[in-house]
Amino acid sequence: MTATHVKRAYKFRFYPTHAQAAELSRTFGCVRLVYNKALAARSEAWTMRQERVNYNATSAMLTAWKKTEELAFLTEVSSVPLQQALRHLQGAFSNFWLKRAKYPTFKSRKKSRKSAEYTSSAFRYQDGKLTLAKMAEPLDIVWSRPLPEGQSLSTVTVSQDAAGRWFVSMLCEDRPTMPDAPAGSAVGIDAGITSLVTLSTGEKITNPKHERADRERLAKAQRELSRKAKGSANREKARRKVARVHARIADRRRDFLHKLTTRLVRENQTVVIEDLTVRNMLKNRKLARSISDASWTELRSMLEYKTEWYGRDLVTIDRWFPSSKLCSACGTIRDKMPLNVRAWECDCGAVHDRDVNAARNILAAGLAAAACGDGVRPQRSTPGGRSSVKQEVVPPPRSRAAAQPRG
Repeated sequence: MTATHVKRAYKFRFYPTHAQAAELSRTFGCVRLVYNKALAARSEAWTMRQERVNYNATSAMLTAWKKTEELAFLTEVSSVPLQQALRHLQGAFSNFWLKRAKYPTFKSRKKSRKSAEYTSSAFRYQDGKLTLAKMAEPLDIVWSRPLPEGQSLSTVTVSQDAAGRWFVSMLCEDRPTMPDAPAGSAVGIDAGITSLVTLSTGEKITNPKHERADRERLAKAQRELSRKAKGSANREKARRKVARVHARIADRRRDFLHKLTTRLVRENQTVVIEDLTVRNMLKNRKLARSISDASWTELRSMLEYKTEWYGRDLVTIDRWFPSSKLCSACGTIRDKMPLNVRAWECDCGAVHDRDVNAARNILAAGLAAAACGDGVRPQRSTPGGRSSVKQEVVPPPRSRAAAQPRG
């Protein structure tokens, strides 16, 4: 596999002036209003008349709304983010009709993400300065890394998180590059809680447990929030304080996962992981908080797109594969393997660390499937209907009958 051109978003923090913040806040509100009104119109048309309303019809509705006295304020903001909101709604309905997502829901003023998307006709990027439509001054952006040379921006998305921080995301075409990994290098990964990942090499990477580290600070901020009167300015300040703690946890976790996944992809040509049912695991009340803090889903997502970016191979082992109960030395499968058993001895005399043994079995199964294609099926389909290049290992029938979901 070789790295290819991809659409890549570069996200930066910026500090708006009071006028820019006011303009963007108005734009966020108008985007939310247009999205909700269009969704209500489409839902009503289907409920009352069994009629499907498409993007062109909602765009005509938007033009009519701007001419009314009640919604004339929609003309005060850039029209591009409003049109983009209608396109996003069309995409949401397309995903619903294809059964890839649930029915679109209304955007909430308090809970929904505040964002507005600008296309090339609504912004100007020149000499390292970005100026949005309806604004006289460029944004004060903190350029933490350079943009790809010679590439033009296709879209710019401005957003504000719950902690009040402002971000701008610039989408452009890029070709990520990385030095070639050693020939034949491969690694099996077993995800866990105490050790975030255990590698088939025997290395264990400790789970930093960012949420637990800030749990006391978060609890204190939440107690202070609960004491404030609803609707007061002090409650809003306390809410921002809670949001900043959550943002700190999420930022540190994401930074750690980025560094870890980049290292794994850089050092190996083939990465083999296990298909964990995280949603079902979260039903375990004793482990749900720790599983959420480990963020296995985000770890897998990063590995998926980074292996695609840099021309590596990602193989996914089926969730029923008995990686923990299978002896990596002789191939014997134990009947039971409780979670509290962290080390065990096989009848053949081999002594195994539970996680290291699982990682080695995951690697062996992935390499065998990649080499001969036995027991491999496409992992999932892309939005365009094409099969993903990644692979998923399916255990043979005899193993599936005896296997139990691994903890």
